[in-house]
Amino acid sequence: MNDAPKQELLDILLAKSIRTGHFVLASGKESDLYCDCRVTALDARGANLIGQVGWELVKKDILAQFPNVSSIGGMTMGADPISLAIGMYSSLDQTCGTTLNVFTVRKEAKDHGRGKRIEGNFESGQEIIVVDDVITTGGSTLKAIDAIEAEGGKVVAALVLVDREEGGREAIEARDIPVFPLFTRQSIFGSR
Repeated sequence: MNDAPKQELLDILLAKSIRTGHFVLASGKESDLYCDCRVTALDARGANLIGQVGWELVKKDILAQFPNVSSIGGMTMGADPISLAIGMYSSLDQTCGTTLNVFTVRKEAKDHGRGKRIEGNFESGQEIIVVDDVITTGGSTLKAIDAIEAEGGKVVAALVLVDREEGGREAIEARDIPVFPLFTRQSIFGSR
């Protein structure tokens, strides 16, 4: 793959989404790195690049290991624009033969209508890529995995926009689900 789209995506992440300093995270942990990837994922150019770079990663690394993957999604709201962008790119690729269905996982089941926790193009029995924008402890990704598995989905891989490299990858991989990050703390900042 041409590295220019990935570099452009990184440039947008650095300009819009990634900050250094002292932060208290949703997990309660303190960190010197803050990532608000929604700003990039909801940017028109950022979303386009996420779709392009993410779909290339799916084709090259995930489908090579898990050729029966049919759906992509994760916990709302962080995963939603990422899953949709990658799913849209999959539908444009005439060379692969795979178009990913897109779904979202609610934090809680609806208390009205059909009472669903998973919305969109999801069916029990599907092999699935779970998505998250950022992993720190892996907690939100694991909650999404639990919800998907409770509804009969088989999560075979996790795709994340940024792995902060603070233990989340190991927590997810302890469930025998490999993690495929587009970026890691190391790839963003080097060894500093």
